[in-house]
Amino acid sequence: MHIHLLQLGRIPYTQGLRIQAEVVAARKAGAIGDTLILLEHPPVLTLGRNASRANVLASDEQLAGRGAEIHEVNRGGDVTYHGPGQLVGYPIFDLRGDLPGKRGPHLGPVDFVRLMEEALILTCKDFGVPTQRICKLTGVWTLPGGSVREKKIAAIGVHVSQAVTSHGFALNVTTDLRDFDWIIPCGITDRAVTSLEIESPRTPPPSLAEAANSVAANFGRVFQRQIIAAESLEQLLGTQLTRPELDSVPTGTKMA
Repeated sequence: MHIHLLQLGRIPYTQGLRIQAEVVAARKAGAIGDTLILLEHPPVLTLGRNASRANVLASDEQLAGRGAEIHEVNRGGDVTYHGPGQLVGYPIFDLRGDLPGKRGPHLGPVDFVRLMEEALILTCKDFGVPTQRICKLTGVWTLPGGSVREKKIAAIGVHVSQAVTSHGFALNVTTDLRDFDWIIPCGITDRAVTSLEIESPRTPPPSLAEAANSVAANFGRVFQRQIIAAESLEQLLGTQLTRPELDSVPTGTKMA
């Protein structure tokens, strides 16, 4: 068993949605196996199914002046931000497959989110950042310290159609956190956001490429699969990948 890995670098959000839709269609048709897409977006706000427009604090004019787009999408959750320095992941998985913790005909969406959180918690640990889950607050959070409350380092929101997942997570790596001032992230007013760059004791801080390698490897560990890297979308959709399955991600990646 394996997970296909497709790394796309920085691409516009609309292009990411189109590619995601192609991969979802191929997964539903059984043409490919479970796939993890890793990429980065220019500044964009996305509003999930439970989003309130009141949680967007910036005006349309302010957003346009910064080149930021707004998109309403079918994932769960409220409003979130994607931008440079943030690692975005779209796991396209069939929940009817052989997945850890599956007890019935398919893995439940909440259980799938917990597995994603675990992979991201392990990734943060790789860079010396202890993180946790918080009950009823989806995502990955730093530990509290003194008078400082937990901070969100990774947001999660998924969509499930015909047992196949889409959308996924956003891990702040070197993200400019000032851009989160445009919104009330996920509608949560009493906790701030942070990044690996700020929290990691490493010098220099982790790069987006290092974070991508770590995330892919930890998805393999948590989902108990091997990782096969695709060179392109065309290779993923149009050919059978015959290279040896890998225990870890190749050192050369497309992430900047």
